[in-house]
Amino acid sequence: MSAESLNVIALISGGKDSFFNLLHCIRHGHRIVALANLYPVVDGTTGALEDVQFIDPAQEKISPAAEDAKPIEEDLNSFMYQTVGHEVIPLYAAATGLPLYRQPIRGGALHHERDYDYSSGEQKDASSKVDETESMLLLLQAIKAHHPEANALCSGAILSTYQRTRVESIALRLGLTPLAYLWKYPVLPPLANETADEAQLLRDMAFAGLDARIIKVASAGLDESHLWERVSSIKGVNRVKSALRKFGAAEGASLGEGGEFETLVLDGPSWLFKKKISVPEEGRKIVNEGGGSTWLMLRGAHLQDKLEDSDVGATPESSIRTPELLDSRFQSILDTISNTKDIEDSRKESTGALKPRILGNKFSSTLEEDDDTLRWSVLANPSADRTCIEAEMQSVVSQIRELLSSSSLDAAQITNTTIILRNMADFPRINAEYGNLFTRPNPPSRVTISCGSLLPPGYNVMAFLTIPRPGVNSHRNGLHVQSRSYWAPANIGPYSQAIDISVSAKAEEIGIRAIYIAGQIPLIPASMTLPPLSATSYAMQIDLSLQHLWRIGLEMKVQLWSSAVAYFAKATSPHEIKRYAKAAGLAWKLAHGSPEDDEDDESELDPWDLKHNSQYTSLGNSQENARARLPDWSIFTLRQQNEPESCIPPFFAAEVEELPRQATVEWHAHVGLSQMEESSVEIVYHPETTSSCWRAWHVFVRTAKATVVYTTMAHVPSPGHGNSSWGELQEELSVSHAHSVKALGLAPLVHRATPHMAYVEATSVTSLLSDVGDAGPSVPFAAIPCHTIWSAGGERVKCVALYKMVLGLSPTD
Repeated sequence: MSAESLNVIALISGGKDSFFNLLHCIRHGHRIVALANLYPVVDGTTGALEDVQFIDPAQEKISPAAEDAKPIEEDLNSFMYQTVGHEVIPLYAAATGLPLYRQPIRGGALHHERDYDYSSGEQKDASSKVDETESMLLLLQAIKAHHPEANALCSGAILSTYQRTRVESIALRLGLTPLAYLWKYPVLPPLANETADEAQLLRDMAFAGLDARIIKVASAGLDESHLWERVSSIKGVNRVKSALRKFGAAEGASLGEGGEFETLVLDGPSWLFKKKISVPEEGRKIVNEGGGSTWLMLRGAHLQDKLEDSDVGATPESSIRTPELLDSRFQSILDTISNTKDIEDSRKESTGALKPRILGNKFSSTLEEDDDTLRWSVLANPSADRTCIEAEMQSVVSQIRELLSSSSLDAAQITNTTIILRNMADFPRINAEYGNLFTRPNPPSRVTISCGSLLPPGYNVMAFLTIPRPGVNSHRNGLHVQSRSYWAPANIGPYSQAIDISVSAKAEEIGIRAIYIAGQIPLIPASMTLPPLSATSYAMQIDLSLQHLWRIGLEMKVQLWSSAVAYFAKATSPHEIKRYAKAAGLAWKLAHGSPEDDEDDESELDPWDLKHNSQYTSLGNSQENARARLPDWSIFTLRQQNEPESCIPPFFAAEVEELPRQATVEWHAHVGLSQMEESSVEIVYHPETTSSCWRAWHVFVRTAKATVVYTTMAHVPSPGHGNSSWGELQEELSVSHAHSVKALGLAPLVHRATPHMAYVEATSVTSLLSDVGDAGPSVPFAAIPCHTIWSAGGERVKCVALYKMVLGLSPTD
């Protein structure tokens, strides 16, 4: 696939980030059709929303009315928009040759939540107060009226979810694709021979020829001597970092992300800036606002011609550095799985202890099923019209609404869903109906696959949902990135990249959190296209989508996965899918690495450098504050740390029919776990249970209040093993799970446990889901029919089943 060229409206504040993101848009072949700016009202009134100013690129001077206006003696300090330096903005039209549209900011920050909820901020009548975010809407509507070809919006968000979600809300309501190429830029892989450092962004600005000056400081360490410093220069970068180091800079401080400083762009590469802006020294008045905040009031700004040879030959391709697609870890993984002609699984299942050692006498010996979570498997009503996918999906949505209503729950509480289609071509058509369920920010994470003719006869879509039971207090966080960036793919439907909820037992939070991450396909984030096809493109797709999973996991502070599956689109032969499965299994193992890998990472920089060497000051503090590791080896017992392969959660590959965007692979990590303490996790592996066919992995997570056990059961048939009926397989699974629990030294289950999800090889299991039509619109649990299932080592697997169980405190404790 090739990336399309978009027609972009560029939101500018005058600051470095909005302009640098604009440069990246041009670097990716997009066309800037207009500049957009929101500014504070000079006389303190709200201004008329329809008063959109158009500034023609031929206008080389600030209008006399604007020049003579009464200066603002204090900065507006908008939560959303940079306002300092706004008096210079009109010059950008002539400086760049682009039309500029401006409008006053109306309202203030009424909604302080991190994730913007437009539904709660809708204006009820003309007199209602509106959030300042909504000022952007009418400005962009006016620009679209003049530029109907506009189909994208760019902004300079780097680490601010507050800013990004508000721009995305406006953009998507207007049908504009949000572009935020600087999103998470500080955590992206550095250029070759460069040290990982968030200030690299400023050096890249300098390399591009961007002249950004500090015009406001509001941080301990920065004072008025830093005003007018060219921060987009090596000297400016070092001065800012040195000043901030004295007071322990937070993440993003050297970029001004916490409001430490604000900037004004005077010039840039000649392929954008035809002229440069100059402000005379006498026109820079220092305003001390108090509380450590100092800024420049600017007067007399004007345009100057640029030297003809200032950047001769510079092009967007040569001026704008772009981060490498792969981190060093995943580049190494790609090299390994691409260059091995016949990938042999080097992973030996380490049995270690057959019984958990972390429980002691504190916990009950009886496992109980997870009663705090509801799991629904939903199909259309048997009487519904299933000849039209929209009508069938409407019935599915209606069934979900009824389930929610009968349990006194809301769709906003659903944590994750799995959607199975007969035809992947129906994906866009079911999205609209599915999306109608979710009107609030951070909809559930989602996995979508197609199983073709393996779905129950007469049905074209199945939905599996997870939601906390009524009465369970489960504080929820989400990650919903809808902008294109270099970091990870934007969502391509009504779902979040991740939903994070507290784990509970008997309706009481126990201190750890569960993260449900959406299925990850191998889209190149900046273009949202698949990697080019080649003989080894399957390896790139496996690796890139796994990196997406890891980046989202790190952002959500995941310390360990419970288990994972890699879905593969139907292969051309058993040999091909076996090769894919083994490559994915090896990638899964290599991504986990070993404790020594973490030690190597930490030894790359000397602790003295991090603390005392000004070259690394911003890095040192960010590492200290948020050193995310995945996996986090400290959570394992020392015994398991000495056997790294015993710490790798189970992995399987499932061959289905199709995947979104015609991808080859989609990674699905079942549960990510966070907020676990040191030495609180143990993985117990049983290579066989009742027979040599069944294997079991138990992930024990101990807390002060309960121990949660995530179990994976796998049926690896011996040669010549015949087919089973669906009923026979369920019975065998139930018996094997009970036997595995007993082998752990725990008391036998009072009732046979039911898995919450199972993958079943439909070709070797007869009558799978055949009674759905008679039984009604639901099935007992999430049973996913597959063409084939494979272990990490390339063995055929008949069934994989997932359980979540709980051990409470001993009654005598």
